[in-house]
Amino acid sequence: MIRRSLPSLVALALCACAAPSPKPLPAAAPVVPSTPAAPAPAAPAVADATLPAEADLAAARAAFVRETAQRFAIPAAQIEAVLARAQIREPIRKAMARPAEAKPWRDYRPIFIQPARIAGGRAFLDAHRAALQRAEDTYGVPKEIIVAILGVETSYGANQGSWPVVDALYTLAFAYPRSGDPARVAYEDKRQAFFRDELAQLFALGKEEGLDIGTLKGSYAGAMGWGQFMPSSYRQYAVDGDGDGRRDLFNDSDDVIASVANYFARKGQWQRGGAVMVRAQRDAGAADFANPGNAVTLDQTVDALARLGYRPVVPGVPGDAGATLITLDGVDGPEYWIVYNNFRAITTYNISRLYATAVYQLAQAIAGRGDGGA
Repeated sequence: MIRRSLPSLVALALCACAAPSPKPLPAAAPVVPSTPAAPAPAAPAVADATLPAEADLAAARAAFVRETAQRFAIPAAQIEAVLARAQIREPIRKAMARPAEAKPWRDYRPIFIQPARIAGGRAFLDAHRAALQRAEDTYGVPKEIIVAILGVETSYGANQGSWPVVDALYTLAFAYPRSGDPARVAYEDKRQAFFRDELAQLFALGKEEGLDIGTLKGSYAGAMGWGQFMPSSYRQYAVDGDGDGRRDLFNDSDDVIASVANYFARKGQWQRGGAVMVRAQRDAGAADFANPGNAVTLDQTVDALARLGYRPVVPGVPGDAGATLITLDGVDGPEYWIVYNNFRAITTYNISRLYATAVYQLAQAIAGRGDGGA
């Protein structure tokens, strides 16, 4: 996840039997237009000067095979067979280097807060109301938040991505795009290590769930299914929502809904009934609020922000509640928002503050409470 957010590859299955046939879905919401996903090219990637040297790549792959085989008790030959067919995809590297979250809020917002996606969310909520209510009762996460996540991630399952997941993770694990900026080397090393671990987690997921990982398609970052779970999140937070003995995030809407709610409850520490965010009014003469990077540290309180000249447009959250202020570049100038714990919970799905705001505003619109932008 994340997060928040696109040629057929033949590979050996990592388990003794193939994955079971998909379970038919209940009536789904109408297909909603989404941000177009870049098509997966048939040709191999074009050589690039920033790609790792062949000898370095071979050494890194060999170490990966040894470590993954030992870590998850998977025969090294099976891992080698999959990696032998994996390709480094230059379009994936380019897409990772210019994420949508680099846009200002005024350009990012219309991608997701639009009539077709709102209507699709309401239709999805109606079609899956029972499963959504069970998830809300069990995990405390509102139905509209779960629906909005699916709307932002995949237009309610209509666009789950067209990239081979193995290729996406292989590319980012061994050829993560480099900016050439010395100040970013540590960050880029950390990101490459993250994707290398996710590739290892994919092998473990295939073994545990009976999935032929060579057939899986997802986003350019390797996220999968209706909710775009990364392999580690699939392993850790996916749940069997309908009791059929499987955790299927590609085809089973009950599992998808319950898994998104479980993720927020466990990973995000979602507070049942808690606030997400509210528009703030800036007092005349109030000093700029210092919050580099719009960090969601929750190191302020509602009362403390009011003393600094930033007051909630709609009151209701206790004055001692943990909060902070983020500033977004709106159409009419800066927008000030007070955010709370449940906003931070959404950022555990995708760290972007723009993503979390889009999820909240889409959820509000789906629930018929405006769009949260007042």
